[in-house]
Amino acid sequence: MPPALEVKDLTTRFRTDDGIVQAVSGVSFSVEQGATLGVVGESGSGKSVTFLTVMGLVDPRQADVTGSVLLHGEEMLHASQHRMREIRGVKIGMIFQDPMTSLNPVKTIGWQLEEAVLIHQDVSKKEARRRAIEVLKQVEIPHADRRVDDYPHQFSGGMRQRVMIAMALINNPEILIADEPTTALDVTTQAQILRLMERLQQEFRMAIVMITHDLGVVAELADEVIVMYGGRVVEQAKVNDLFAKPEMPYTWGLLGSLPRLNSSGGRLEQIPGQPPSLLHPPSGCPFNPRCEYVMNICSEQLPELDPSPVGDDHRYRCHLDDETRARIWTQKRAAMVSEDAA
Repeated sequence: MPPALEVKDLTTRFRTDDGIVQAVSGVSFSVEQGATLGVVGESGSGKSVTFLTVMGLVDPRQADVTGSVLLHGEEMLHASQHRMREIRGVKIGMIFQDPMTSLNPVKTIGWQLEEAVLIHQDVSKKEARRRAIEVLKQVEIPHADRRVDDYPHQFSGGMRQRVMIAMALINNPEILIADEPTTALDVTTQAQILRLMERLQQEFRMAIVMITHDLGVVAELADEVIVMYGGRVVEQAKVNDLFAKPEMPYTWGLLGSLPRLNSSGGRLEQIPGQPPSLLHPPSGCPFNPRCEYVMNICSEQLPELDPSPVGDDHRYRCHLDDETRARIWTQKRAAMVSEDAA
């Protein structure tokens, strides 16, 4: 049985007045039905553009897209606009980053949910409203039968995010793509949203793609992880393997920047420098201008996505040899453990 979603060698380039922006370069991954894939990286690493391309939401007049996107074995990159409209919202749904700009401020929540049903299903408006109230209840919005007639500005940030989840779920998609679903929410609301998504996944056996910069979210929800940098996948692994033995210096930096229980009042570690320009990407390894372990080869040759010594399902890009990487990570892990014990 094919994966729910399989992406092979996906590349997205945007034509601009200043030149070609290499937004996504040779990205490959797959997601099994019922599993959760975490996609992590800093802003500008290509996470969101990858999945906008998957959804067919990049403008073909400005973008050149190559590769393959298979949804249960069906090629989506070459599908017609009519077919993509049939797929979006029914087979694959997406939660966008900012619910306030994604929701229409002059239409009620119910109207927007009902429209999503009426576009894709041959049902009456009464049935669409019933479905809208039902899905609001599923995402735990209290008094859903009354709140369905409210406008977006009458909802809190957390409630608007629940509405976005409801809109993505209203046609029972097989795959849910969540782009930074907890950004700008307080910690308590973030936890509620994550628990809600976990419950809904178990209830509907959806495949979920969780796009985030927060490795804490990934640790809580994901089964597998891909780490993106400079428009490329630089590491991919099972979630436990990634946290136990990361292989890529960029991943070490992300893990080192996580807040720790005993670090109150202290400075967090940070990765020096800035993410690369996708208009003028560095030669060789995209992380080489910021890497403290850089060698001459790093600026000359892009490392392959090689299998880790711990197994073929853990892959990484790095020119450091196995012994050096193992030694550096052992030292870093020991320092983290001693900090926690202090």
